[in-house]
Amino acid sequence: MASGKQTPRQKMINLMYLVFIAMMALNMSKEVLSAFGLMNEKFEAANTTATANNKNLFAALAAKADENPAQYKIPYDKAKEIKAVSDKFYTELEATKTLILDSNGIVPENGKLPYETMDKGAGLDETWFSGDGYSEKGQAFINAIEAYKAGMRKAIGDDKKLATVLQEVDSKFDISDVKDGEGITKKYLDYHYKGFPSIASLTKISAMENDVRKIEQDAFSAFMGNTAAAAASMTNYQAIVIMDKSAFFAGEPVTGRVVLGRYDESTVPTSVVVNGNKVKIDKGEAIFKFAAGNVGDHKIGGQFTFMEDGKAINIPINGNYVVVPKPNSANISADKMNTVYRGVQNPMTISFAGVSNDKVTASAPGLSKSGNGYVWDVTTIQGNQATVNVTAVLPDGTKVTDQKTFNVRGIPAPVAKVRGSVNSAKGSKADLANSPVQVAFPDFVYDVNTKVTGFELFVPGQPAIVVNGDRMTDQAKKAIATAQKGDKITINNVKTTLDGAPGYRMPGSSPFIWEVN
Repeated sequence: MASGKQTPRQKMINLMYLVFIAMMALNMSKEVLSAFGLMNEKFEAANTTATANNKNLFAALAAKADENPAQYKIPYDKAKEIKAVSDKFYTELEATKTLILDSNGIVPENGKLPYETMDKGAGLDETWFSGDGYSEKGQAFINAIEAYKAGMRKAIGDDKKLATVLQEVDSKFDISDVKDGEGITKKYLDYHYKGFPSIASLTKISAMENDVRKIEQDAFSAFMGNTAAAAASMTNYQAIVIMDKSAFFAGEPVTGRVVLGRYDESTVPTSVVVNGNKVKIDKGEAIFKFAAGNVGDHKIGGQFTFMEDGKAINIPINGNYVVVPKPNSANISADKMNTVYRGVQNPMTISFAGVSNDKVTASAPGLSKSGNGYVWDVTTIQGNQATVNVTAVLPDGTKVTDQKTFNVRGIPAPVAKVRGSVNSAKGSKADLANSPVQVAFPDFVYDVNTKVTGFELFVPGQPAIVVNGDRMTDQAKKAIATAQKGDKITINNVKTTLDGAPGYRMPGSSPFIWEVN
């Protein structure tokens, strides 16, 4: 258009074209600058939201650490390190944004940056670069990035579950040299910032701030999630057998459940109460100890208390156990000697293994309760055998019965007793005449109280004399007086009545021989 000889009109037209093209380029540049500005606004708004969200996440982790230190203290300590590293670098990025504006003489207008005029970046170039390398301030910015990366590595450590967070740190903040489109290797700041409009550099720093907050959020979320995942890991679960009761009888079906229960040392409750008493926690277990109590079924109750989101969460404890009698003696019996006696109160111990006494009842003619046991009066029972029937109510409410048959015998015949001797004795006629006649039961297991009601007296050379009562009558004394030294006087058929059972007929005694000396 500018070559050759042109008319003034043609030159004017060409000039108009040039002006038009320049105006189009100028308008496009303003649109791009405005686009960068709008993008920067979006980054800054997102950064404000991310900062607030991270603050809430950090506070939640701190609360968890306070409620359950065993599970959350270590993640919280790491989170504190990450927060300190992130906040420090974020502050340095904010200072860099201020540097970009100040170095290029950019002043906000009515609180808003003049994006369309932020097409120059010479101020930042002069601040960060010196010759072909970095200036002191440029190197300081690179050092700040490196310090941030090193701080994050130290805080995260060798936690493999946060490896992706470290990968993101290395990827987002890679400050290696870069090859441009023409294959020329340039330093990180040279490639990304040198010669760029100030609005573009400002937006890149805002994007870098967003990366810091995003990585911080990922770390906090990972700490919360990994801790919960570790606690919920199947390696912390055990199969727990829960029996419907802790003791079963032979022939009874065994019933219960098998559940999965978490068992780990990091889940520490605020308190554990069992049967009204606080118990201690040792390696994830609540250790309790209390007296077994009486024979029978007993309940175990209480609760675990955890703190969650500042509130006490109670988990009830419900269980039971059965107390059975402690075996402190053998059950030994002679099968043919299960005998009870007429005329006496036969003491009986009746129980049912594994069942408390209040759940046991026994019945038989003449059987009655006496203290913690029973007494059995079989005086009126006809025949030579009698049976005791026992019913017990088991802990599950079912009833079981049993019975035992005993031999019924009368009280054995007594032996006559005079002056402390049984069967026979030597003495004077006077001693015999003035002594009462008694009976004894030397081989009987019961103490029997009797009253002598009469006996027969035989003196050599005299007729037999029947005596009523337990003492010698005048007739008996006269007969005894006729005895000679060496004579043997016989007391026979001593008759007695039984105290407490006047209707019971006692057998006669064996004879007693008194030798006169």
